[in-house]
Amino acid sequence: MRPRRKPLVACLSVLLCAVALYAAWSWYQDRYIRPFDTRATLFSGAPLHLPADLAGPGPVRLVHFWDPACPCNVGNQQHLAGLVERFAPQGVVFYSVHRPGSHGRLPANLGALTALDGLPGLDQLPASPAVGIWDREGRLAYFGPYSEGALCTSANSFIEPVLEALLAGRPVDAANTLAQGCFCDWHPAP
Repeated sequence: MRPRRKPLVACLSVLLCAVALYAAWSWYQDRYIRPFDTRATLFSGAPLHLPADLAGPGPVRLVHFWDPACPCNVGNQQHLAGLVERFAPQGVVFYSVHRPGSHGRLPANLGALTALDGLPGLDQLPASPAVGIWDREGRLAYFGPYSEGALCTSANSFIEPVLEALLAGRPVDAANTLAQGCFCDWHPAP
């Protein structure tokens, strides 16, 4: 009887391990892996304006639009922290606006961002995370995503070249962009 028990116990152990590994893999996939949406999103900055107290001539201003519930923020916020570290000493002022009706806070390393209650045209935002950049004259120079693709880093970012051009005094007019990336709808679908 003993020789038959070892293979049976070994088979049951292997089966139990396989079931446990499958359950762990399924839980991880459901919790952390999100299919990449290949549809393009149009970011139109036409209706977007700075609040009256920030409008007009001044420093280069960057506004970060985010939804606390959006899983796309994770990589984006690390990139944003790098932007703050690099461009705040050069005079760029950073603001943030979260999706109306949502609750949450940015991580501590983004404490330099001043929270805004809203902006005129905010209800027209298609998706987040997104960014608006206003030049020294108060004109919207760029509106759109941080980058294109599933991940957002300085290697594929649209933001660094825009900020560098504006700080060098070169005009930028990219208030309408079409991109594919990791985005969450700004407003729930009707």
